[in-house]
Amino acid sequence: MDEDRFIPPRNGEVAARSADGGVDSNVFGPTTAFGGPPPRSGEERRRVKHRTLAASDQNIRLARKLRRSMTLPEILLWNALRTRPSGLRFRKQHPVRGYVADFACLSHRLIIEVDGEAHNRGDRPRRDAARDASLREEGFDVLRIAAREVLDNLEGVVAGIVARCSEVGPLHRPAAGPPPRAGEDL
Repeated sequence: MDEDRFIPPRNGEVAARSADGGVDSNVFGPTTAFGGPPPRSGEERRRVKHRTLAASDQNIRLARKLRRSMTLPEILLWNALRTRPSGLRFRKQHPVRGYVADFACLSHRLIIEVDGEAHNRGDRPRRDAARDASLREEGFDVLRIAAREVLDNLEGVVAGIVARCSEVGPLHRPAAGPPPRAGEDL
């Protein structure tokens, strides 16, 4: 058997295997840990943060973890909000500026936090107030809802969220009409 013969990589492998089972990564050129070719000159391989607001990779990972381990009140509220009441679109466990909001309506800059009993103990009220102030500086309105309220009166909570969104109003308003033609004054 010829020892210089190489077997091409199987589906999902990034390097070729030699006939004796060894790996030779130089057969198909250099690869990266991402499984593809290395970035071109001057490029950097990074995650695109088009749907997050200045969130770090660590914050994004935390948000993904929290989406998989939501509490019962969060699950119930999400099942109601995902139906888009009054045409509003919500995100669950959305990373925002170093924090992870339980729910966010980005079009109305509203963050909804479902607070359990632990938010009333220790230094949590002080930390929550500092977090709310930081998010308000970023232009968000923060609505805190007790978890017990979600369990007892889900329809009322959803109606309150929709009412709060109507108070705040959308971030972008529709245009007043077509733009003026060239040469016309505003």
